Amino acid sequence: MFKEKLQPFIDRYNELSELLSSPDIASDIKRMTELSKEQSDLSDLVEKANLYVETANAIEENKELLGDPELGDLAKEELSELEPMLPALEDEIKILMIPTDKNDDKNIFLELRAGAGGDESALFVADVFKMYTRYAEQMGWKIEIVSTNEGTSGGYKELIAQIKGHGVYSQLKYEAGTHRVQRVPDTETQGRVHTSAITVAVIPEVDDVEIDIKPNEIKMDVYRSSGCGGQSVNTTDSAVRLTHIPTGIVAAIQDEKSQHKNRDKAMKVLKARVYEAELQKQLDETSSQRKLQVGSGDRSEKIRTYNYPQNRLTDHRIGLTLYALDDIMNNGNMKLVIDPLIAHAQTEAIQEAGL
Repeated sequence: MFKEKLQPFIDRYNELSELLSSPDIASDIKRMTELSKEQSDLSDLVEKANLYVETANAIEENKELLGDPELGDLAKEELSELEPMLPALEDEIKILMIPTDKNDDKNIFLELRAGAGGDESALFVADVFKMYTRYAEQMGWKIEIVSTNEGTSGGYKELIAQIKGHGVYSQLKYEAGTHRVQRVPDTETQGRVHTSAITVAVIPEVDDVEIDIKPNEIKMDVYRSSGCGGQSVNTTDSAVRLTHIPTGIVAAIQDEKSQHKNRDKAMKVLKARVYEAELQKQLDETSSQRKLQVGSGDRSEKIRTYNYPQNRLTDHRIGLTLYALDDIMNNGNMKLVIDPLIAHAQTEAIQEAGL
C-alpha cells in the first residue's frame, strides 16, 4: 500500500524533532543546522503524508460502517467526499518524494552564444535574452549582464548574465542546449526563411566551500578590452582572462573599466564553469540514458525550434508544440514551456524511483 511507503518519512521527521530538542544537539551548531535543514526539507512531504494517512484511515473506518442501519448513509456520504481526495494527494506526495536537486535554489549564470547563422544568430541571442529578461521580471528575479561581445550587425556573439532570485535554477535548468530559429532576416530581400542557431548554458552559482580552486591552479592574462565600433575600448590592460590549468576551462571578462572588477567577475564565472563541468561528468556517468537531461544537458543537442512564420515553438525533447511564439518571445510567457518541461521531468523521476 502507498500508505506504508509514507511511514519512514513520518518516522524520520518525528525523530528529527526529538533530536533537535536534545541539549547535546543544541550545543553543536553545525549538526543542529544540518538536522534543521533536513527537517525543513521534509516538512511539506510529512504534512501531506499525515493528511493522506488520516484520509485513508477515515475511508477504511467508513467502509466498515456501510452496513450499519444508523450510520450507513452518513458513512456513504463521507466516502463520496474522501475517496476522490486520495489519488490527488498521492500525486502531490510522489512529486515531494522525488530527491531534490541541491542546485535548485541557486542563482545562475546564463550564457548565450551565437552559432550557425552569422549575423542573424547574433540578433537571435539578443531576442532570446529579452525573452529571459521578461520572464525574470515576472518571477521577481534580478538580472545583471556580466559580459558581452557584440555582433557586427547588432545583437551579441556572446552574452553572459547573472540571474538572482528564488528557485532560478529549478525553473531554467532545462533551457540548456541548442536553440534553433527559423525566420526571414531583415536583410533578406527575397523573403526566404533562414535557419540559424544559438547555444544556451545554465550554470548554477557556487560558493567557495563548494568548489575549491587553488591560486596556483589559475593562470591570469590581462589585455586591452575591445568593443564594436570603438565602443568600450580601454587604453589600459583592464580585461582579464582566467584559465583553470587542471581543466583548461577559461573565463574572460572585459566589460568593467577596472581590472580588479573584471577579475572578480571572471573568478565567479570560472568557479561556476568548473563546478558545471564536474556536474556534467557526474550526469554522464549516472543519467546518460535519460531523455530529459538534468542540469546543463548536452549543449550540442537541438532542444527547441522557434519558427516565426508559423508563430510556432517546438520543444523536441518532450514533443511540445505551441502556436504562441509571439507571446513567449515578446512577453516572456515562458511558463507555457517551462511548466510542461518540469512536469515531464517529475514524471520521469517518479518512474525511475518506482513510486
